Amino acid sequence: MSDKVIVGISGGVDSSVAALLLKEQGYQIEALFMKNWDEKSEDGSCMWEADVEDAMRVCDTLKIPINTVDLSREYWDGVFTDFLEEYKAGRTPNPDILCNQEVKFKAFLEHSLALGADKIATGHYAQVVHKQDLHLLYKGLDDNKDQSYFLCRLQQAQLARTLFPLGEIAKPRVRELATKAGLITHDKKDSTGICFIGERPFREFLSQYIPVQKGEIRTTEKALVGEHDGVYFYTLGQRQGLGIGGVKGASDEPWYVVAKDTGQNTLIVAQGHDHPLLFSKQLVATGLHWISGQAPNVPFSCQAKTRYRQADQSCTVTALDNKAATVHFDTPQRAVTPGQYVVFYDAKGCCLGSAVIDSTET
Repeated sequence: MSDKVIVGISGGVDSSVAALLLKEQGYQIEALFMKNWDEKSEDGSCMWEADVEDAMRVCDTLKIPINTVDLSREYWDGVFTDFLEEYKAGRTPNPDILCNQEVKFKAFLEHSLALGADKIATGHYAQVVHKQDLHLLYKGLDDNKDQSYFLCRLQQAQLARTLFPLGEIAKPRVRELATKAGLITHDKKDSTGICFIGERPFREFLSQYIPVQKGEIRTTEKALVGEHDGVYFYTLGQRQGLGIGGVKGASDEPWYVVAKDTGQNTLIVAQGHDHPLLFSKQLVATGLHWISGQAPNVPFSCQAKTRYRQADQSCTVTALDNKAATVHFDTPQRAVTPGQYVVFYDAKGCCLGSAVIDSTET
């Protein structure tokens, strides 16, 4: 094939095998490593150094050229500042989705095109299906790894130039291919935590950018049961890290966050995993985005997720205007969280689009 494809290579096994498969398919392949976070660890080393070394060794094994690009400014301006502002407002953002929208499939795509690429590729578990002039995003065939949820803000121009070589492959097979090809990343642990920042003590990390503001933890009956370091450190449905000991007159059931009063800097808690205040029948979402570029006729029924790895939930979508919608679920949903995304699918696994959850109703 004559198409030049630049693969976003991260130093992980998924992007390594994506490059391997495309080379085997006959594409003209180059790799591009993105440096998106420039903070150093406690020992003074750069967080990305080990990853770029692994990426270079993979490319050496595959005999493909590798480029590097510093997109840390684009990440800070397009993703991290929004991340901080959302937390300051008491919401719980999803930086992975915004990172795909603003960095991986915008800044990275633009840089790749400047390098002469016809297309880009990543190691995401998703599929692009082309139907005439329409480019559709489908779930990856591996249900345990499907990442279409995180790609829900992509546009037609981006999908037209994107390849997902792992879309029809299960994760165990990816590791088998990496092992067979002698790739150093074959047994490397999957990355977790915040996109490009990684897994770290979250409260300690966030407190570097948002000052600690202690406040009260109260029950739904307004009884004082504890103290917190800032409502933005907590999310709806959270159980761990509340520090609530034995409360006089209360049962031994665990406590959960059921609301956040940002105006009063108060965390509201209740006992029981299935407390009624944790369930929402309906949500209002803003910033509607339809992958096809055209909104469906409303009202319409579809499937939706309000968090990654959640099973698809039946719902009805009613638009309030061009940028907002009401989503009514057939079954009440637990811990629907403002700041997160509701992502819409049809019955065949095609990702229709998404919106940012603004508010909920029980």
